[in-house]
Amino acid sequence: MSELGIALIGCGGMMGAHVHRGFKQLWEKGFRPFRIVACVDVNKNAAQRMADEIAQWQELRPRVYSDVDSFIANETSVNAVDISVPHHEHHTVAVACLESGKHVLIEKPLAITMRAGKKIVDAAKSKNLVLSVAENYRRALHHRAINWAIRQGRIGEPKQVYWVDVFERLWYWGWRDHLEFAGGGWTLDGGVHFADLMRYHVGEVIEVSAQIANFNPTRFHKVNDHQETVTATIEDTTQALLRFENGALGVWVEAITAPAKQIGTRIIYGTEGAIDLNAGLFLRNRDNPVQFAQLQEEFMASLSDSDRERLFPLGIMDDIAQEVHEFIIACLDNNPQVEIDGEEGYKSQAVCVAIYEAATLKQTISVADVMALKVEAYQRPLNERWQIS
Repeated sequence: MSELGIALIGCGGMMGAHVHRGFKQLWEKGFRPFRIVACVDVNKNAAQRMADEIAQWQELRPRVYSDVDSFIANETSVNAVDISVPHHEHHTVAVACLESGKHVLIEKPLAITMRAGKKIVDAAKSKNLVLSVAENYRRALHHRAINWAIRQGRIGEPKQVYWVDVFERLWYWGWRDHLEFAGGGWTLDGGVHFADLMRYHVGEVIEVSAQIANFNPTRFHKVNDHQETVTATIEDTTQALLRFENGALGVWVEAITAPAKQIGTRIIYGTEGAIDLNAGLFLRNRDNPVQFAQLQEEFMASLSDSDRERLFPLGIMDDIAQEVHEFIIACLDNNPQVEIDGEEGYKSQAVCVAIYEAATLKQTISVADVMALKVEAYQRPLNERWQIS
């Protein structure tokens, strides 16, 4: 295949990042073995606007569709799709595209439940198609350097993780504030990124215990210049204890109902030092941390030319552009081996879902059991709501 025909499904905010930071940046770098030929969204105006924006730099205006079925029926030249739709639609859209022979790049989390995620992974395997999950955080130079430092033994053996995000959000976030559409709150939505980073830096999470709460379900948004309230049904506070495969322990807290005083702490402690993800590398008997600028410089100097091109193709440092580039190359080569494939996305989702299952059942949960669909107390109503069998 010399040129990849791509469709964008779901033309909202995150797809805008895929376009502007991903496809457009690659195009401007001279990397052009692709064409965006279709934009699909139930809000046809959103698809029209995105098609107009793409036409300004691609010199070809994508065709516009308001439903996936008509897109699949009419666009036989499309080889791949980029999907960014509400979580409850991930499995229906992705499976339909995979079954029609299209490679898939899909926004995180992989699906609304593990059962839904398994449907996507199985469909990709059965067709031997590329399935890439948009976990861009680990691709950033910042995290590549952190991972390199840990693998180099700079902090010794990782033994403790403290990941605490405590703040307040009162504004309404649309479908993301409703459990039946989102599958969970920030612990799933943003948390799947964090689970991926913990797995990347420390290793697999094998056990989880947790508690969750909904302390303040009231959200505010403006409608026609006046403020209205909406009742959110997602959790707003999560406190979890993690056990990693290497014996490390983790404390993970996500709370969006903490007024006035915020807490933002993300630290990995090893036997010889620590990496504060916001402040640098801390070592015994050293007053000042090794700054990330120095750590990143050391990491880049350690790379071979081939590794540098693999991690930062065309010299691109933007993590979304990197994941889009990898996806395009994999599709052109018909090679399903990408860094964050369906199975990787499934594993990170399982850590988040294990938190909900542990809190629901009030017991420690094995992540492997969640992946094997042996524990579905929290997920059962969602599976029933969306008829996921």
